[in-house]
Parts: sequence; structure tokens; C-alpha cells
Amino acid sequence: MPRSQRSPLLLAGLLATAGVAHFANPRQFDALVPRALPGTPRTWTYASGAVELALAAGVALPRTRRTAALATAAFFVGVFPANVKMAVDWRDRPAPQKAAALGRLPLQLPLVLWARNVANNGKGRA
Repeated sequence: MPRSQRSPLLLAGLLATAGVAHFANPRQFDALVPRALPGTPRTWTYASGAVELALAAGVALPRTRRTAALATAAFFVGVFPANVKMAVDWRDRPAPQKAAALGRLPLQLPLVLWARNVANNGKGRA
């Protein structure tokens, strides 16, 4: 399978895995929800997990791929504050955990670019 055909499926797999993780182990995601958001962290955890699952399905299907991939790029930008919160909250943790939290920050850019690339490669396809 060519890379251009694998890329959307890999992105869909990443989104699906993250979405399932929000339901399988919600407590770890609850801690990342910025306090400024209204409602309970668990509501945001489940909502973001459901969005990731919906985006995964959309990216996996050629008919909805372009729109879903663009929405995925926007989603990755939208969850960036949670990654910032994690980096701030974990600043006093052991070095490996601190490194993981800080490493997530620059990782958002390649994720956004990946989703945009999937959207652009899906142009004109039915």
C-alpha cells in the first residue's frame, strides 16, 4: 500500500486509539482539562474522546476524509492548552515525566501538518 493511502489510515488509527483511551482511562485525561473550562473535567474527557472517535471514522472514509482531516487539524490546535497545562503541572515531576510533558508541546505542530496533508491529498476524491 502506498504511503499516500497508509497515511490517512494511520492518522485514523491514532485518533481511534486516543479516543478509546479517553473512555478506558479517563482519570489521566481529567487532570489535563484546563480549570477555566465550564463543567466537569470528566465531561470534557468524554467529549474529546467522542470527537476523536468521530474524527477517526471521518478520516478513515474517503468520502469524508478531507473535511474530517481539516477538523482534525483544528482539533489538534484546540487541545494544545491541555498540553500546556500538563507541562506546567508536571514541572516538578521526575525528569522522564517532565520530558514527556514538554515533548508533547512541539509534537502538536507535526500532528496539525499531518492532518492538513491528509486533507490536501484527499482533494477531489469522492
